[in-house]
Amino acid sequence: MTQDMRLDAIDSAILRVLQRDASLSQRDVAERVGLSQNACWRRIARLKEAGIIRGQTLRLDHDRIGLGLTVFVMLRTRDHSTEWLTTFRRTVLGIENVIDVFRIAGDYDYMLKIVARDMNDFDSIYQRLIAGAALETVTSCIAMEAIADRRDLPV
Repeated sequence: MTQDMRLDAIDSAILRVLQRDASLSQRDVAERVGLSQNACWRRIARLKEAGIIRGQTLRLDHDRIGLGLTVFVMLRTRDHSTEWLTTFRRTVLGIENVIDVFRIAGDYDYMLKIVARDMNDFDSIYQRLIAGAALETVTSCIAMEAIADRRDLPV
């Protein structure tokens, strides 16, 4: 199947149910979307094969596990070479507190979402980041409140 697989209403319903609670049994998912268990299993298998379902994860509460500080870091570089990008990727992917990385358009080149215990922890992460790859500008924005965090995709 290709990446432009068309989702019908039942596929979308399955995805909405699984996004809310991926721990549900196939029987429970099938009941919620009005399918037999076998038909639901076939659809889920097809969605996995197409790469639409890429795995199952848990959502953890940042505060309750001691990672109450969220910082968005905007980065600009002068060097856009393959070598620099390889070093940058290795650096950011080597810092487990960097939970999201995006190459972006606009005034900055990259945006990172970082979680930390506190400002001292973030400073250590920041020091590792700037030591790992040559950066022109680094701007940090501290999140005061998560109004919506990791919302389900609108399928």
